[in-house]
Amino acid sequence: MGDATYVQPDQSEPSGLPEPVTAAGRDGLAAFLARPERAVVALDFDGTLAAIVPDPEQARAHPDAVPALAALAPRLRSVAVVTGRPAGVAVRYGGFAGVPGLEHLVVLGHYGAERWDAVTGTVQAADPHPGVAAVRAELPGFLDAIDAWRGTWIEEKGRAVAVHTRRARDPQAAFDALRAPLAELAHRHGLIVEPGRMVLELRPPGIDKGVALAGYLREVGAESVLYAGDDLGDIPAFAAVEKLRGDGMAGLLVCSGSAEVTELSDRADLVVNGPGGVVTLLNTLAGHLA
Repeated sequence: MGDATYVQPDQSEPSGLPEPVTAAGRDGLAAFLARPERAVVALDFDGTLAAIVPDPEQARAHPDAVPALAALAPRLRSVAVVTGRPAGVAVRYGGFAGVPGLEHLVVLGHYGAERWDAVTGTVQAADPHPGVAAVRAELPGFLDAIDAWRGTWIEEKGRAVAVHTRRARDPQAAFDALRAPLAELAHRHGLIVEPGRMVLELRPPGIDKGVALAGYLREVGAESVLYAGDDLGDIPAFAAVEKLRGDGMAGLLVCSGSAEVTELSDRADLVVNGPGGVVTLLNTLAGHLA
């Protein structure tokens, strides 16, 4: 795609709407605005709705994110949060339960292996992969044998296990040193490694945000989609939207910008300045549709 630049909605059109830097993005935005009742807004959680923090357990949605979604959602087919976190954790950290206006919100957790919906308030999930339990048991001793482990820590994610390097003395060096050994460990137990922003997640293969997003869009009969993400784990979702655009669905790809990850901004139709920029975009769209 074209060279995306950071855009704040009040810096472009007189209506306050941003202008995507690609023709496909402009078509996606136009279709979204023309028939919002057939549109889906899908968003990553960490880095998109919530700021990246040193301790993932302290992550919370931007304080204006839920009000912005609640203002926009009633005019759409639905809103979906697509995350690598367990669905229930994303619901708690996001504050999504019991919010008027978000009755049709779904959370696709663990890359789609879990699903929470606001109508029932329950989580549906597939059986866990046995390799995750095996890796969870082996990982502490495995890291102890590697010099680069110091300052890293393990996050239990239920259906996945993540190793964070953000607290290490040299986070990038630790990340680089651990990537190959963890990939080998994951392979031995039938898992894959998903790299992120100073995190390496060991999880089952065959599930990703692209698969989860494409399946959900088909399920609800969406004609257009706005997807926003910030990290390497969002690349499959970007790829899914690009494929769906080739099949006739309109799509707008938004990057919640980060200096740590440029792969998404290079492919995005629109780049905004982190979770605050995402909230501003959501509010702008809600105001325009109102």
